[in-house]
Amino acid sequence: MDSETLLARITDYANRPNPWPLYAELRESGPVVRQADGSYLIGTYHEIAALLHDPRMSVDPRSRGEVTHKPPFLRLDDPEHHRLRTLAMRPFGPPHSPGRVDAMRGEIDQITKELMEPFEAGRQIDVVDDFAYPLPVTVICRLLGVPREDEPLFRAWSDALVASADVRPEADTTETDKAGDQARIEMGGYLVNLAEQRRGNPSDDMLSAFVNEPDPALRLTQEELAETAVLLLIAGHETTVNLITNGVLTLLRQPEHLDQLRRDPDLLPQAVEELLRYEPPVHIRERLPLADIDVAGTPIAQGTPVVLVLASGSRDPRRFHDPDRFDPTRPDNEHLGFGSGIHLCYGAPLARIEAQAALGALLPHLGTARLVQDPPPYRQNAMLRGPRHLPIQL
Repeated sequence: MDSETLLARITDYANRPNPWPLYAELRESGPVVRQADGSYLIGTYHEIAALLHDPRMSVDPRSRGEVTHKPPFLRLDDPEHHRLRTLAMRPFGPPHSPGRVDAMRGEIDQITKELMEPFEAGRQIDVVDDFAYPLPVTVICRLLGVPREDEPLFRAWSDALVASADVRPEADTTETDKAGDQARIEMGGYLVNLAEQRRGNPSDDMLSAFVNEPDPALRLTQEELAETAVLLLIAGHETTVNLITNGVLTLLRQPEHLDQLRRDPDLLPQAVEELLRYEPPVHIRERLPLADIDVAGTPIAQGTPVVLVLASGSRDPRRFHDPDRFDPTRPDNEHLGFGSGIHLCYGAPLARIEAQAALGALLPHLGTARLVQDPPPYRQNAMLRGPRHLPIQL
């Protein structure tokens, strides 16, 4: 049956520029579709949302014997997840640091302005390399307290780690996994070393806050610090790059909406929410049931991999009116762009501010810009989908 090959086709690089027809096929094949490798694929909104809130669904790779080290909180279940996420939130957001992200608006606007200085009419730029990548990287480096000149180091580590986390059915992942483990160890060591330099000598950054926490009960162990810092550094830029790039691509493909936003920039926050639904940075998440479960009448045995296609859920016609249409004024837009449940994206407030600042600054330049290549070349990754380059002529 064709439906049994859906995951293989979705993750096939040839379909990266346009996975949407496959997602429609997935939804039409039923809420739950068994794959040739025994896993189950789910692409409908209500079923995905319910499973993201189901405590029986595990994200911990140790539950399938994949790793022996303690993963970052993104890949832990409660109560471990809750403890670590709460400690990681202390220097980042409410209730302990309520103004941290909001106070960065001015700085983000300034970084955006500096990145755009070389942009002039008649020039060709790569939206990814010249803008969408350096913006969130600069922001997360400042937040964590990482010297910007070390960015080339962690770009290679980040690429290796993201590749090892991708969903790749039937592929031999031995080498990718090994490279990912090596990158995690090296990057964790680098960040712990950086944090240690701030012990007793804090500056106003998150690594300083972690190592100078006065309450022993609220301190991260060295291993937890390494895993948390690696996660924040990678998650703090990888997805935002895709959000900004997908946003530019969508607006250049739809000049009527680009004009609408140029006339009414106050629509930007709503437009960013619509982008998170229509062209989200994260497409796929995996879960493992810790008990036998039933999804829409389909029994799924404990320990069977379940692949949630979030991007398909955000275009489910049973949840969203006219879901394949980009509508910056869409009301009732409870998309799955940041996930849902206990693993709702930790950095969502920062990503929203960055995307609004980036697209707001680019709008005046995009009116006369044109795509040099459509579709552009995409990144390998099926889970974190976005263009690897986006050349445009200003």
